[in-house]
Amino acid sequence: MKYKRFELHNHTTESDASITCPQLVEYMIKDHADAFAITDHNTISGHEKIQKILRDTKAPISCIYGMEYTTYYGHLLCFNLHEYVPWENIDPGKPELLFSAVHEKGALAGIAHPFSYGAPFARGCRFEMKINDYSAVDFIEIFNNAEPLHEVNEKGLFMWESLVLKGYKIAMSSGMDLHSFTPMTDQFATFVPALDGKTAEEELEYAIRNQKTCISRGPVLKCMPDKTNGTLSFSLEETGKPGFSPRKSPSWLVSLKSEKDTTVHSLHDTVSLEQLGNPKVLIPKLYQGDTSLENLVCVGSVLENL
Repeated sequence: MKYKRFELHNHTTESDASITCPQLVEYMIKDHADAFAITDHNTISGHEKIQKILRDTKAPISCIYGMEYTTYYGHLLCFNLHEYVPWENIDPGKPELLFSAVHEKGALAGIAHPFSYGAPFARGCRFEMKINDYSAVDFIEIFNNAEPLHEVNEKGLFMWESLVLKGYKIAMSSGMDLHSFTPMTDQFATFVPALDGKTAEEELEYAIRNQKTCISRGPVLKCMPDKTNGTLSFSLEETGKPGFSPRKSPSWLVSLKSEKDTTVHSLHDTVSLEQLGNPKVLIPKLYQGDTSLENLVCVGSVLENL
């Protein structure tokens, strides 16, 4: 299985960024992304411009058309959204109504940077809506590269892990939240399985609906269950993402988080699922050196039905 790199949170001068639509396309090509999203605040006015650029230039990259709903109660990211869905009457006590309206258009909807700083610094950036039914949520942006690692992203990671381990089929995403020409070197990106004959939108939809996204600063952690022997082994796939430099002779560690426990293994270990307690769900993470958040390299795709 090969993986593609998707940059899923980007803005242009159509909303509040300093990057034009042509510049965004050029910037993503230069950094070797396979696909990128346009997610301007509360507008899809850039969609036609990006479509024309890609059509006229035959650029070697795909676009995910979306939008970031920017409310006083939190931000929602939408992908594969081709039609503006009104939200002015949003109910912060029943946000599932907006998620449902987005789903009716065939799009994907998730929570952006849920623990971002809110008022008085940035009113509305923190997600303060009351989710009554998390099955309405397709994904959570667990790493927003523009946000602080511990104060924001670590909390988003823990929130997502908690929901997944409770049985919710929620995928994860990451993004640059690009508003200017910010370097993407050594930053987290979203990787999705490459599917023969499918468009980027179809690949993203498959990955999100099946919890097959992973986020990484470079290599993708691949987990290989052997149901016959009841074991799990690991390998790395290099993705060609620019800027990631593994340490010399790195000590690769894999943590496996279940609803009961978290265990740590060498990348070269073969792990007995029985010794893990035959978990229903596992969240694998790859670290370089030790298991501090600063050394996190990749959050692998959710493992279930082992």
